[in-house]
Amino acid sequence: MMVEGLDQFVSYCKRIQPQSPEDIKRFFEGVIGFPYDKELLLQAYLYLNLEKLFPNCSELLLFEKSPIADYTDLGKCDFVYLTSDKKLFLIETKFIDTKASGATERKRRNKHRNKVFEQVITLKNRFSQYWNIQLRELQCGVFTTDSEIDWRGNDMNVVTKSVSIGKLEEWRVARKTRNQT
Repeated sequence: MMVEGLDQFVSYCKRIQPQSPEDIKRFFEGVIGFPYDKELLLQAYLYLNLEKLFPNCSELLLFEKSPIADYTDLGKCDFVYLTSDKKLFLIETKFIDTKASGATERKRRNKHRNKVFEQVITLKNRFSQYWNIQLRELQCGVFTTDSEIDWRGNDMNVVTKSVSIGKLEEWRVARKTRNQT
């Protein structure tokens, strides 16, 4: 059974995220055809492969919106899903350039790795406080192009998944070709 805060949040989402799953799918299919933003392409991959990556997620509640009314200064979450066991699953995505080399790039990658975990944990706590949702009703995930993060979530209770930049590009080309036929 959902707790009252969770019910209120789900109702709120249905008001501010009016797009149907078909509309959202069409949007992401369009991203594949015109990949002008690498982060958005990564998000398209996640959305269109969700069952393989995060099989417990059942219904998209929010995409790129603030979970706390219109307070975008408090952060916005990339994806918020309702799970099959009636919990919230927050997913933050980060395109991390794993192909660039050098000390500056290593430092930048590490900063991005740390930031994506920090973001999702901060959002989890804000959700809990603002919506009066118990922490056990909230789960977190991180999805990146960097397999180095795969082990980092274990100590933080964050589910981590990744796709390599090469596999992401192969998928994009294959999917674009398939969509054109």
